[in-house]
Amino acid sequence: MIVLVRLEIDSHPAWPDYSLDMYPLRRSVFVHVMGLLRAFPAWQASRDLVQRLIGRLHPVAGGHELIRLGPEGDGGYVIPDDLAGIEACFSPGVCDISGFEMDCAERGMKVFLADKSVDGPACRHELFTFTKKFVGATTDDDFMTLDDWVTASLPESTSDLLLQIDVEGCEYEVFLSASDALLRRFRIIVVEFHFLDHLWSEHFFRIARPVFDKLLQTHACVHIHPNNSAGVLRKVGLAIPPIMEFTFYRRDRLVNPVPRSDFPCPLDRDNTPQATVPLPACWYHGG
Repeated sequence: MIVLVRLEIDSHPAWPDYSLDMYPLRRSVFVHVMGLLRAFPAWQASRDLVQRLIGRLHPVAGGHELIRLGPEGDGGYVIPDDLAGIEACFSPGVCDISGFEMDCAERGMKVFLADKSVDGPACRHELFTFTKKFVGATTDDDFMTLDDWVTASLPESTSDLLLQIDVEGCEYEVFLSASDALLRRFRIIVVEFHFLDHLWSEHFFRIARPVFDKLLQTHACVHIHPNNSAGVLRKVGLAIPPIMEFTFYRRDRLVNPVPRSDFPCPLDRDNTPQATVPLPACWYHGG
């Protein structure tokens, strides 16, 4: 059995004098040993940077009550009750549950779904349109960017949209490649972020932080729900569930926003039969 190990190396002001970069032979031996162990070293992001990012993501109450669309378990999401006038829902990542998309269609939205790994959504509706492609950072035979998908689906439209995205870790490249103009069209964005425990890795943090920065320019976080399939990583006073569902709401729709502290949310439901994972206090106001 091969054991995968990630070694996180704390950064320290004094380290430049002793870093492996100063000693090429030592570095070569170190990297070779890590390869034999099937491990890799990673510089650790500072606690201050991670904590500040978490603080910027504290959910706010934005003047609209929250509702739940979709099933009671996995595949259901909590969003603001402000759906009138949204023309379409875009939902990349299709699994064996399409309850959220069905609820959107029942409210009169066009629903566009995309996933290369399946042949169609779990259920059918006259307002569903499925594309057998992944959504990612480029457009080719297997992938399409979010911008290209929306343009091809609604070529003449400028109306508000809803985005629900669960693409198993590819969400970072999707958002980094999306245009600011398109993101502003999404009144509500629901996204399941993966690998959040990797925020402690400096290299991953440098990718993830710009994604959240980009979203927070136009949207505010109004809800977070940990996926209880992955537990919680606790480190130096911070608790980070590796997978969490975030709901972002466009700032021009907010009314007198105030920090939320009503967690656990009564609308949340566990994703799996495993033990419930409540949102750790460091992720909301007062935590």
